[in-house]
Amino acid sequence: MSTTWQRRAASHTRAVEAAGLALLLAVTLCGVLVTRWVTNDSPPDLLPGIALSVLACAALHLRRSHPLPVLALTALCAMAEGLLGYLLTPLLMGPLLVAQYSTSLLTSRRTTWASALVTAAGMAVSGLFLTTFQHALILSSINPAAWVLMVAAFGSYVRVRREYAAARAEHAAQEREEEARRRVIEERMRIARELHDVVAHHLALANAQAGTAAHLAVSNPEQAFEIVARLPETTAAALRELKATVGLLRQDTDPDDEIAPAPGLGQLPDLVRTCSAAGLDVAVAVEGEPRRLTPGLDLTAYRIIQEALTNVTKHAVTRTARVRLAYTPHHLTLTITNDAPDIHGTAARRSPAESGFGLLGMRERALSTGGTFHAGPRPGGGFDVTCALPLNNADSTDSTGSTERPDAITEPDGYDDNESTT
Repeated sequence: MSTTWQRRAASHTRAVEAAGLALLLAVTLCGVLVTRWVTNDSPPDLLPGIALSVLACAALHLRRSHPLPVLALTALCAMAEGLLGYLLTPLLMGPLLVAQYSTSLLTSRRTTWASALVTAAGMAVSGLFLTTFQHALILSSINPAAWVLMVAAFGSYVRVRREYAAARAEHAAQEREEEARRRVIEERMRIARELHDVVAHHLALANAQAGTAAHLAVSNPEQAFEIVARLPETTAAALRELKATVGLLRQDTDPDDEIAPAPGLGQLPDLVRTCSAAGLDVAVAVEGEPRRLTPGLDLTAYRIIQEALTNVTKHAVTRTARVRLAYTPHHLTLTITNDAPDIHGTAARRSPAESGFGLLGMRERALSTGGTFHAGPRPGGGFDVTCALPLNNADSTDSTGSTERPDAITEPDGYDDNESTT
């Protein structure tokens, strides 16, 4: 019900303002009549009191645009009524108190209290020396000044509360903007990692295949032709993953499973075959009982292995790598190793910070799942990438309760749980 009245009041501001001033005028006139009722001997003239009350109430219409002049006018009207012999009660001082309240809301703290002190002093002086009302000092002087100061304090309190509420609203708006900006940056970083992993991996393999074919074009044309014939498969895979990633970005709403189209460890055999086509021999070892991973963790594990093998393809001198997946009750540990000697010392000189965005992306992926990541050169040459991903949110069984190995980590023919080489 109150909400309905608030909406009506907001849509009829002038009518509400006029009604408020009319009610205030009625209250002020009651104050004029109170003086005549309590002074039976020589009551003050009625018409001057009514005229001054009407003038003071009419001036309040400009209190928001001109608070100090309105305050001065209402104070002069109240002092004039005291000079005429009227008792300065809160009813008679209604316009003055409203003007003082508006001044406290609309002006600075210094202006508020300066105006309040001047007005209170004027009311006290008028009660002491200018009035003809022969009553106690507390009614004629102290009481009017106290009402003015009390209203000024209340108005200052309301102003401070409003400023505090406005500051909190502004701070909340800034926090929402910062949160939105942070989410945009995180989303941009996520998109950048996805595009980097998709494009860099397949282009690196395509570049390796093209280089190998060019090297074998003279000495072994048949093998070179075979490598070139498999090159479209690598580029087609790059286009498929790039199309799937961009397709997710084009959607108006988030899908139920935003990373469902993304690859996982189920595509690890295909990744190994693709690397083999580029001349990289990859040995895969699986230790422990494989478990079904959540989509996010499955994608993270696949991308880390993919990027590590891409770095081996681009930077390592030898063309061998080992991938180890170790399942424990609480973690999945991935180890990608290129342990052949680096005759040029490239791996020994290269640090993770100097290896572009590949190691940075792998580190961000591992840390985003609450895992750990380490990458660095091996003492005898080569490079080693190790990360541990938590399995707390992964399901150990499928939806039917079966404990068999899930399809997401099935192995092709020729894989062995201890050491498998493709």
